[in-house]
Amino acid sequence: MTPSLQTITLGGGCFWCLEAVYERVRGVVSVESGYSNGHVHAPSYEQVCSGTTGHVEVVRVAFDPAQITLREVLEIFFVIHDPTTLNRQGNDSGTQYRSGIYFHDAAQEAVARDVLAEVNRHHDGRVVTELEPERNYSRAEDYHQHYYAHHPNQGYCAIVVAPKVAKFEKTFASRVLPA
Repeated sequence: MTPSLQTITLGGGCFWCLEAVYERVRGVVSVESGYSNGHVHAPSYEQVCSGTTGHVEVVRVAFDPAQITLREVLEIFFVIHDPTTLNRQGNDSGTQYRSGIYFHDAAQEAVARDVLAEVNRHHDGRVVTELEPERNYSRAEDYHQHYYAHHPNQGYCAIVVAPKVAKFEKTFASRVLPA
C-alpha cells in the first residue's frame, strides 16, 4: 500500500453489505471483509457468529484521501446502515453486527469523533456506534471476499445487500465508480 493511502475499519451489520457499497465508491482502492475488536486470535466465521469471540464483522476500507476524505467515507457509512440499533441491522442480530468505527490513528479518531457527534445530534442522541482503535483484526475467509460481486442473485444479496447498494448510488451519485 502506498503511503498516501489511508485505511479505516468499519462495522455496520453484515460485512457483505458494507463491502458491496465501498467497492463502488470513487476513491476507494480496496475493501476487505474481516473480523475485529474481539478477544480470539484469527476466529472463524462460525466462531464470530456464536457471539463468544467479541468480534464484529467489519470491512477494512483503503482509500485515497486525494480523491475522498475520511469524512466522506463516514458519511456514506452512516447512510447505508442504521447507527441507532444496538447489535442489530435489520434481521441480523448479535454483537457481531454492532455499529463501529475502528480507527488507525489519532487523526482518524478526531474526524470520526466529529462526524459521530453530528450524526448523534441528527438522531436525537440515539446513536450506539462505538468508536475504538482497531485491534485484533483478521481477514475473513476467502468465500466472504467480494461476496455480492460473485453472488448478486443469492437471496440475502438480492433482498438485503442490493437495496443498500441502490441507496448509496442514489444518495451519492457523484461518488459512484463508473460501471
